[in-house]
Amino acid sequence: MSILWRPFGFSRLLKVERFNPTESELLIPLAWTALPQKLRKTLGIFLLDQRKRFSAMPEMETNKRDSELFSPPSDVRGMTKLDRTAFKKTVTIPVLKVKKEIVSRLMRSLKRAALQRPGIKRVIEDPEDEEYRLIMLDPYKILTHDSFEKAELSILNQLNVSPQISKYNLELTYENFKSEEILRAVLPEGQDVVSGFSRVGHIAHLNLRDHQLPFKHLIGQVMIDKNPGITSAVNKINNIDNTYRNFEMELLSGEENMMTKVRENNYTYEFDFSKVYWNPRLSTEHSRITDLLKSGDVLFDVFAGVGPFTIPAARKNCTVFANDLNPESHKWLLHNCKLNKVGQKVKVFNLDGKDFLQGPVKEELLQQLELSEERKSSIHIVMNLPAKAIEFLSAFRSLLDGQPCSSELLPRVHCYSFSKDVNPAEDVRQRAGTALGVSLEACSSIHPVRNVAPNKEMLCITFQIPATVLYKNQTIRLEDHEDLPVKRQKTDDAFSEEKTETVSNT
Repeated sequence: MSILWRPFGFSRLLKVERFNPTESELLIPLAWTALPQKLRKTLGIFLLDQRKRFSAMPEMETNKRDSELFSPPSDVRGMTKLDRTAFKKTVTIPVLKVKKEIVSRLMRSLKRAALQRPGIKRVIEDPEDEEYRLIMLDPYKILTHDSFEKAELSILNQLNVSPQISKYNLELTYENFKSEEILRAVLPEGQDVVSGFSRVGHIAHLNLRDHQLPFKHLIGQVMIDKNPGITSAVNKINNIDNTYRNFEMELLSGEENMMTKVRENNYTYEFDFSKVYWNPRLSTEHSRITDLLKSGDVLFDVFAGVGPFTIPAARKNCTVFANDLNPESHKWLLHNCKLNKVGQKVKVFNLDGKDFLQGPVKEELLQQLELSEERKSSIHIVMNLPAKAIEFLSAFRSLLDGQPCSSELLPRVHCYSFSKDVNPAEDVRQRAGTALGVSLEACSSIHPVRNVAPNKEMLCITFQIPATVLYKNQTIRLEDHEDLPVKRQKTDDAFSEEKTETVSNT
């Protein structure tokens, strides 16, 4: 029979005959026990030494050779223009010969052992016998018939299949390699490869590093080839720090069409990705804020973009005021509100964030806070412009006239920010407090959103705007508000009641 043999750590397939022990060979264990103990010990040391001599080479070297089995040919290293024909390679893998009528039943039990490679059929015809099929096996898991697990051997026995292993020369092409394997073989050895990207409809959005730029067009084409539905690959070439929050991008490969459609949390958004901001990695954060809202609540979305906070809130029957300075974002925000059938529930503005806060937000707050304090709706203000949003918090200082309302009715702000500080939570809390002119230490929570880059975090600080900040010329006296405890919200969203000290709004 044919078995896969690995002496000295090398994979080889050798033709050997089935071994049938003779009667004298079966008596060897008995003869061994009859030897004097000292002699057995000496022979044991000798045999152990021989076993060490014939053991596999160091594990690290073995693993390296194993990983090279399904690696592209070494001569593709340094390729900058994709040549798919250069990725041909032949490897020898183990196969199991079985009758064709039992293949389907057997494959259900051999999922672990079967070869799984892109574009490779796990079952092929036996070129020597049309009544049989060859099952491709994973050479990392199946070395000999002893590599089968007990359950696998059991099903082989039930179906009267011999567990003997044969060899098969498998030709690999570009289609059979994964994108990471291709890029690891092409880029300079030891350099990081592109392991992921942001998918925006049919567009793959990458953030390439400097050492990857000479290979950028090849990388873009590989991403298109290896990801069904992707027809364009782009690379961001500057930071999102301009007035309209979009970024310059260059087309790496594929079609130039940047008009796209995405689905997020069961809502549909359409937009021109080259002119607006969209980050699919924020879908969880969009859901988190939406889950805080209740029917009848009021939401002010200061930097609304194309509507990922606005539309879910409106569908939740909230009153929504949405704003974005970018004319393109404003256009697609209106479009997406209609697309998701909430056009009548959202008031849309095209203003600077400060003008929006000191204009429409101020007017609506005055009306909302004059309503009966028995109402159960809450007011939320979302400020998702992490590069600059904290700077806009100063717009809340002395925004309203009149007597302050109950602290329970004060607006709750969700403000996003980046931080490169060693203690990002405290950094964001301190900067937000400075913008407001009060300490937020006892009345705010910090939610980590995501890691943007090495040593750069995105966070969301949530707090109720203190009445001494929001109202003009107000002094909150402790004795007048003993029944209105301030809620101290910790990072785990637990609250503890604390009384306020007398503070004068300057």
